[in-house]
Amino acid sequence: MANDAINPYLGPVSPIFGRLTWDWIPYHEPILIGTFAGVALGGLVVLALMTKFRLWGPLWRDWVTTVDHKKIGIMYMVLGFIMFVRGFADAIMMRAQQALAAGGAEGYLPPHHFDQVFTAHGVIMIFFVAMAFITGIMNFVMPTQIGARDVAFPFLNNFSFWMTVAGALLVNISLFIGEFARVGWLAFPPLSGKDFSPGPGVDYYIWALQIAGVGTTLSGINMITTIFKMRAPGMKLFDMPVFTWTTLCANFLIVAAFPVLTATLALLTLDRYVGTHFFTNDLGGNPMMYINLIWIWGHPEVYILILPIFGVFAEIAQTFSGKPLFGYKTMVWATISIMILSFLVWLHHFFTMGSGANVNTFFGIATMIIAVPTGVKVFNWLFTMYKGHVRFEVPMMWTIAFIITFTIGGMSGVMLAIPPVDFQLHNTLFLVAHFHNVAIGGVVFGVYAAVAFWWPKAFGFKLDDRWGHRSFWLWVIGFYLAFMPLYALGLMGATRRVNAYLDIGWQIYFVVAAVGVVFILAGILCGFYGMFYSVMHRKELACGPDPWNARTLDWATSSPPAPYNFPQTIHVRGLDEFWRMKKEGFKWSTHYQPIHMPHYTAAGVLLAAASLVFGFAMVWWMWWLAALSFVAILVIAIGHTFNYNRDYYIPAEEVAEIEAKGAAA
Repeated sequence: MANDAINPYLGPVSPIFGRLTWDWIPYHEPILIGTFAGVALGGLVVLALMTKFRLWGPLWRDWVTTVDHKKIGIMYMVLGFIMFVRGFADAIMMRAQQALAAGGAEGYLPPHHFDQVFTAHGVIMIFFVAMAFITGIMNFVMPTQIGARDVAFPFLNNFSFWMTVAGALLVNISLFIGEFARVGWLAFPPLSGKDFSPGPGVDYYIWALQIAGVGTTLSGINMITTIFKMRAPGMKLFDMPVFTWTTLCANFLIVAAFPVLTATLALLTLDRYVGTHFFTNDLGGNPMMYINLIWIWGHPEVYILILPIFGVFAEIAQTFSGKPLFGYKTMVWATISIMILSFLVWLHHFFTMGSGANVNTFFGIATMIIAVPTGVKVFNWLFTMYKGHVRFEVPMMWTIAFIITFTIGGMSGVMLAIPPVDFQLHNTLFLVAHFHNVAIGGVVFGVYAAVAFWWPKAFGFKLDDRWGHRSFWLWVIGFYLAFMPLYALGLMGATRRVNAYLDIGWQIYFVVAAVGVVFILAGILCGFYGMFYSVMHRKELACGPDPWNARTLDWATSSPPAPYNFPQTIHVRGLDEFWRMKKEGFKWSTHYQPIHMPHYTAAGVLLAAASLVFGFAMVWWMWWLAALSFVAILVIAIGHTFNYNRDYYIPAEEVAEIEAKGAAA
């Protein structure tokens, strides 16, 4: 391989392969080689099965190129579960390492590998698991809740999804070609600068997040437009379900916060590629500016994830309590308050960095204030259940576990909002326990609740209750075993992000945490098997259009809904319109009308593929490939402007099938 130039930070650079050499293939890492072999073997099996059962055509036509918001929502969920497996594998590796590496023992992960693992775990779980899940639920549910035939910009929805996939693929490529970042999930400089991280790891981080961030930002614009412009006739803002309100506020946060992330990473890119000094320690740079900017995005991001989940639990609480939601307007105003206040608390993430007593006091008080509207929501859920006919179905079990677990996480958060306390606990495992307390007890529990609740709407049959309860109990027990010991370790001074420790007295806590991860693994496996079992027994688990006796308008469609359009013209007369319709003798309509929709198109996946190639080329300094892929992006985008629309009619046989289901129900 020709080495025509030498970069002072990165070694030999080739005009064809950039800085990519055989040394960047981790053939000396047995864990990575084993992972690659497993992925390759699994991929071959999937390819063989797809070919045997002739699934390539339907996959391409009905899923890859679709602009149907319901299918795109399901694909987001599939992506979330796939990346969840990857991110959870990292968690197993970390907990196993820390359970072994006590009293001078080295464990099985070398430090450079451990650093990549905890960085990848955070990045994957936030950007490609939690965000994928949240966007998937919003995509599937929100348009039908407001009586819309699809989102405002259907092609943009497809493009946003595939850009998220491209970002996820770039992260996974780093597992086998090169390395991932070793700087933590927010890549603070100067550690993420070229002086301290000269390899490709931080560049994988930057380009994966930039590519996926484009999709997320466009998705936020799309959903806000849908909610404001495509509500059913008569539906005022305060007639919308709470989930739609939380979706609206979350997407306002996306549109306001994600451009900050994009700009911040762009400045870091200039520091690394061009030699500017925005975030360096010299020549006028200031690393603290990066930390301010990244947390101005980062704290609203927490609420981007949790607000839609609050909406999920509101829908579930009223459905399984047999009552209207207690305090609907206070829930809405609490959501709006959280949206606004989430931009006023970012500095509590770095109380320890010398901002001064006055600044710390302001942000400590603001952090305590934001707990108030969250507390309002908790009491609203509890009062919704109070004196209701509570049914302990699987979604309701997750809701009750959420209220208890999230409240504990919230109380530990209020502790960290006190600057003197934060000085002691900030860099310890107490903070790790707090974050996972609200992220798992909130987002993950909420996703499992949402999947169980809306699965019948998506597929026409329920998930098996027995496997759902098994997954639930294993998850809850595993969570408390895995993270309560971390609170104790943090109070004892155990530092986060370390792969080994000398105090042998800490080991028992790490061992208990590792046992908790095993329980969680069993819960995940039970959840996956429950889905498989339910698909295999779908005839026995078949249900009517509204199996839960729900209240919101999304259940007014057939289960699964017909493509693209709402079944009938609905004139909304106030809150809980669907409940009123059912009391008046509502029948599931089969009066479908042709609608005008964009033609299914390959442009979205092709644009994402070209963006993936562009990102890979930029990581490895293959300038010729970066230029070609950028030109390809422009050509595909321009070519898509010649795409045409179509009138979409419901096939006669599908109408007959829906009528039969309605008659049976």
